[in-house]
Amino acid sequence: ITTNPEVLVELGREQLQKLDHELEMVLSTVNAKNKKLKEDFIREQKWLAEQERLIECLSQTAEGMTNHVVHFSEKRAFQELKTKMLKIKAYKEDILNALGDFLDEHFPIPENSGTAKKKRAEEEDVQLISLHEILENLINKLVNTPHDPYITISDSFWSPYIELLLRYGIALRHPEDPNKIRLENFHQ
Repeated sequence: ITTNPEVLVELGREQLQKLDHELEMVLSTVNAKNKKLKEDFIREQKWLAEQERLIECLSQTAEGMTNHVVHFSEKRAFQELKTKMLKIKAYKEDILNALGDFLDEHFPIPENSGTAKKKRAEEEDVQLISLHEILENLINKLVNTPHDPYITISDSFWSPYIELLLRYGIALRHPEDPNKIRLENFHQ
């Protein structure tokens, strides 16, 4: 190393400029980090304020709900279900009565006077049943034994009524026994 003061001053100046440049870079990096931290801090403060408002809203809602709690009573629920069941049964009875009235009016029991077929049935002492009774038998069979909903066609079933039920898709024949019919599954 030289002892020349001018060289030493120049070396010192270069070192200071280099150090100054490095310190400026560090300062700009620190300023950038500070700016990012401030933005993060502001964003976190907003999120915290939103969460506090949400907690306040939920607290108010919970308080309001505790004030308006309806005490559940099994007895009351049972009574409501019982009332609904009674209404449904009454409605079912009304529908069945209306169906019966309609069928009695438009599809009466076949009269004894008329075709030779009817006379034959009369001679054999077979009592024909109405379409209403046929449908009632089909419905009862379907409800009581859904695994075997077929009823056997007997001589008391007037064949035009059976044909009417089959033709309009109200009843279906058994695939293996043509003397059995069942009500079509309208609910499927």
